[in-house]
Amino acid sequence: MNQVKFLLDEEEMPRKWYNILPDLPSPLDPPLNPQTKEPLKPEDLAPIFPMELIKQEASSESWIPIPEEVQDIYRIWRPTPLYRARRLEKALGTPAKLYYNWEGVSPPGSHKPNTAVAQAYYNREEGVEKISTETGAGQWGSALAFGTMLFGLECEVFMVRVSYEQKPYRRILMETWGATCHPSPSELTEAGKAVLKEDPESPGSLGIAISEAVENAVHDDRTKYSLGSVLNHVLLHQTIQGLECKKQFEMAEDYPDQIFGCTGGGSNFAGLLLPFAGDKIKGKSDIDTQGHDVRELQITNCEPASCPTLTKGPYIYDHGDAAGYAPIVMMHSLGHRFIPPPIHAGGLRYHGDAPILCKLQEEGVTDALAFHQNETFEAAHVFARAEGFVVAPETAHAVKAWIDEALRCKETGEEKTLLMANSGHGHFDLAAYDAYHAGKLVDYEYPKELAEKAIAEAPHINR
Repeated sequence: MNQVKFLLDEEEMPRKWYNILPDLPSPLDPPLNPQTKEPLKPEDLAPIFPMELIKQEASSESWIPIPEEVQDIYRIWRPTPLYRARRLEKALGTPAKLYYNWEGVSPPGSHKPNTAVAQAYYNREEGVEKISTETGAGQWGSALAFGTMLFGLECEVFMVRVSYEQKPYRRILMETWGATCHPSPSELTEAGKAVLKEDPESPGSLGIAISEAVENAVHDDRTKYSLGSVLNHVLLHQTIQGLECKKQFEMAEDYPDQIFGCTGGGSNFAGLLLPFAGDKIKGKSDIDTQGHDVRELQITNCEPASCPTLTKGPYIYDHGDAAGYAPIVMMHSLGHRFIPPPIHAGGLRYHGDAPILCKLQEEGVTDALAFHQNETFEAAHVFARAEGFVVAPETAHAVKAWIDEALRCKETGEEKTLLMANSGHGHFDLAAYDAYHAGKLVDYEYPKELAEKAIAEAPHINR
C-alpha cells in the first residue's frame, strides 16, 4: 500500500522532552546579566520566569518528564501526523522521498502550543496570575492565549505592529481565548514610547515587542513573562515533535537524509531537528537506518533574505530585545536594534536566533539558506496544488528549499529521503497570498547598512 499518513496512537506519545544541552559538541557560552555583564544567576531571572523554567533553562539532564496535566492537554491534537508527500513527488517527477510533519492540527494552528501549554502550566503551579508576552505574526500570541485560557490565567500580548495590521484574525483569535492584544510599539511602556518618539510610523519588530512585554511583567508583581522561541526551555518543550517523528520514521522503515525548516527565533525547526541532531552528534540512532551513516545527515535552516540572521549575522553576544532588558546571549545577530523589512513571514522577523541553533550552526551540525518572499510563496503554491495544505508564510521558506532539493534529485537521480518541518497553516495569512496573486509582494533586499549600524551597537563582550 502506498501509505500517506503515519499516525501514532495516543499512548505512544513521548512522556519526556529531549534536552540536547548535554550532547552539544561544546557547551553554550553563558547568558549574561544585561546590567552587570556577568553570567546570569537563577535569581536574576526570577522576576520574569517561574523557577521550574529557570531550572530547565540550564538543566544537565538529557530527559525532562512531561507533567501528566500537560500530556492530557497535548492529546487534544498530539500525536501529530507525518505525511509522505506522494502527490508532490509525482508532480515534481522526483525520485526523492518527501515527508513532512504537520503541526497545523493544533487548535491555534501551529507548533507553538507545545511550549505555550507547558509554560502556562508551570506558571500556574507557582501561583502566577497573569502572563505577558510578545508575538510576531500572531502564532505565539494565539498559542499562549490558548494555554493561559486552559489554566485560568490572564494573558497580555504585544503584537508587532505590521503583523497586527496585516493579520487581524490572529488578534481576534487571541481575544476569543480571553487575551488582550496591543500593537507594538505602543504608548503603554517606556520602551514603546521611546521607539515611537524616534519613529512614529515604526512597523515594530520582535525585539521591540519583547522589550514591552518584559517591562510589563517586571512592573507588575502578579505577572511573569513568557517567550515563544529562542530560550533553551522553549526548544526543549518543542522536541516532542522530533521524538514523535522518529517513531513515525521507524513505522515507515526510513530515515531522513536531509531535514529542512524555517528559522526565525528557532522554536519551530528546533522541535523537529534536535532529536535528529542528537543522533548526528552521537553518530548513532535508535532507529534502524538501513545502512545510513547518521553523521552525514544534513540539517538546513531556511530564513528570509531580508533578515538573514544565520547566513549573514556575526556570531556575537547581543541582547535578545531592542531595549536591552533581556539577557545577553551568544548568537548570530543582526543587532538588537535592527528592524527588519515588513515581510509577511512575521515570525521570522527576529534579529537573532536561539543560542542552541547558533551553536549547532557554528559547530557545522547544521547549515542555512536564505530566500526572498516571492519565491517562497511560489513554492507554497506548488505544495498547496499537490498536497492541498495552505501553509504559513514562515513555513513556505522551508517548502522552497525542500522542493529545490527534490528537483536537484530529479536531475541527479538520487533517491534521497527529504523531511520538512511543516509548522502550521496559513489560513490567517490569506491577505499575503492575495498580495502574491496580485503581484504586490515586495522582495526586500537585505538592508546591510542598517544591520551594520545595529551590529555596532551590540555590547562588546570578550569571550
